[in-house]
Amino acid sequence: MLITDSLKLAIRAITSQRLRSFLTLLGIAVGIAAVILLTSIGEGIHRYVLAEFTQFGTNVVGIHPGRTKTGGGALSGLPSSARPLSLDDAEALARLPNVVAVSPSVFGNAEVNANGRLRRVSVYGVGPGMLTVFKLKVRSGQFLPADEAGSARAQVVLGSKLKNELYGSENALGTRVRIGGLQFRVIGIMESKGQFLGIDLDDTAWVPAARALELFNREGLNEINISAAEGVPSASVVAAVKEMMKARHGHEDVTIISQDEMLSTLGGILDVLTMAVGALGGISLLVGGVGIVTIMTIAVTERTNEIGLLVALGARRQTILGLFLGEAVALAAIGGLVGLLLGMGLAQLISFFVPALPVHTPLSFVLLAEALAAAIGLAAGVLPARRAARLDPVEALRTE
Repeated sequence: MLITDSLKLAIRAITSQRLRSFLTLLGIAVGIAAVILLTSIGEGIHRYVLAEFTQFGTNVVGIHPGRTKTGGGALSGLPSSARPLSLDDAEALARLPNVVAVSPSVFGNAEVNANGRLRRVSVYGVGPGMLTVFKLKVRSGQFLPADEAGSARAQVVLGSKLKNELYGSENALGTRVRIGGLQFRVIGIMESKGQFLGIDLDDTAWVPAARALELFNREGLNEINISAAEGVPSASVVAAVKEMMKARHGHEDVTIISQDEMLSTLGGILDVLTMAVGALGGISLLVGGVGIVTIMTIAVTERTNEIGLLVALGARRQTILGLFLGEAVALAAIGGLVGLLLGMGLAQLISFFVPALPVHTPLSFVLLAEALAAAIGLAAGVLPARRAARLDPVEALRTE
């Protein structure tokens, strides 16, 4: 039998039972739409989270006090041999090869009082290298100067939102603000950076790390952040940092996390999340496949006489098998195409009405979904098609 004749018979079989065919392909369409929509949302969140972290660069290495694997100083009330990170540690790390910039970090919340207004915000104690490490910029004025740790001046750089809340359109440079119980002079205003994982970076105050230790009555830093040279493997920088800290503290009592390592772990978790939500949509595809099996089984029963006639006229059993498999694949493929259009349309609608929710549909997902629909049609049509091909022509012709 010619391929054109096979296609005509398959199309005629589908169109002769329009409502039944529509309901069958609708099951596949809903499943494909669910897979496309859920994986688009998962992939969008994946890209969004990675973009949030990489906006500060991909060559950042963070040093935290205490060993995470052995508990370090994380369990309060228990004795620990971990020494707190100091400003001297930060200065020593800055002398390592392939280290471009270093910024000690102390953070907390405090009340900021200026211009007759009071606001409670996040306060970060950092070093002058913070701009290089996290790729931030100053809008006006200057950033914190490179003072000696023991003689850091009481100066502050305000986030753009904090400046507007305290001063409005007035010039804030040179004015005095009270943070907690200390007085600071405003020397700069940061460019707007927006939010990072729910933290408003514009509603912040930046002060020297030495002053922050005094402000929050801390003995040590929360962390030290390093910017490594571009093109240098982060593993080599981490190894050098580990040796330096071990030499200074006498033993390994810090946790070192590179940006590459964190992004790799985070990417793996998000990939699993995307596959998990896609698998949930795949349940609908399974239901659609069961629908194709049911409908094709009914079609074989209804068309027994036709099958007997085809065999009597010389059609081979492989031809009969191909006819019913082709019909099942066609139903699934058409359903898959409808599902693709439906899923991508819903994804675009969500992106339009909820801009905060990132949605992205890669081409690979589209091709994979359509191939999956055709494969389900093929698998679902095998048993009914084999049953049709094995019918005895004489008995089939007797069937009414």
